[in-house]
Amino acid sequence: MKAPFAAPDAPPYRAVSPGRVWAMILRYVYLMRSSWPRLLELLYWPLVQLLTWGFLQTWLNGQSGAVAGAGGVLIGGILLWDVLVRGQLGFNMSFLEEMWSRNMANLLISPLTRSELIGSLILMSLLRLVISLLPITILAILFFGYNLWALGFGLAAFFANLLLTGWALAILTSGVILRNGLGAEGLVWSLMFLIMPICAVFYPVAVLPHFLQWVAWTLPPTYVFEGMRAIVFDHVFRVDLMLWAFGINIVLMAVGCFAFVKLLDSARRVGSLMAIGE
Repeated sequence: MKAPFAAPDAPPYRAVSPGRVWAMILRYVYLMRSSWPRLLELLYWPLVQLLTWGFLQTWLNGQSGAVAGAGGVLIGGILLWDVLVRGQLGFNMSFLEEMWSRNMANLLISPLTRSELIGSLILMSLLRLVISLLPITILAILFFGYNLWALGFGLAAFFANLLLTGWALAILTSGVILRNGLGAEGLVWSLMFLIMPICAVFYPVAVLPHFLQWVAWTLPPTYVFEGMRAIVFDHVFRVDLMLWAFGINIVLMAVGCFAFVKLLDSARRVGSLMAIGE
């Protein structure tokens, strides 16, 4: 038996409508354009991290031996880490805007399908990433002489895998918030930093304890950061690492979407969509 005021069951499958997806994107663009603090937030943290790690790289470059060579790895690692974090936050922030305004229930009873909702959030994540990362990579060249774009084809593979991981985790956390309310919002801000030490962002997997190495190799970002170090130190693009990361990401995306659908259906049954924000 359904709870009173529960949202209706999901409608039968319908083809994805580009018009509805575009309408959602315009909604988020207008929202972002009308608030300069939202735009400032996209640049603030990436800039702070770039300056912090950039100055550390400048110091390391004055050292000798392997320490000097580590500078490029550190600043490259933080820029790629921002791709992962901004991909996830770009999705979740648009989602949370709907939750904070208590508009999610309205969207879910509209003709908008779940696929269209997820698709529009992914596209907004890409837009937020471009706004956030493009100026930062230019500043990295001007201030510290580090050109992330010089990674060439490898950069596209790194970006694709990091974004897929960020979106998979964002879809999963969005489902958890739909089912459990904004009390679960902390997952959005903490999940990435929980896995950061295990993903070997600034150091090789080999330095981790043996049991954590097994965990690290189950996470796609680990392969990306190992691949980045292979380019910096050995000037070799490791195709095998990218294929492993892509394969794991496909599984993560499937799990994330499946969990989102199940958690949304559960939220409909218990009527938690009508109690969002309480």
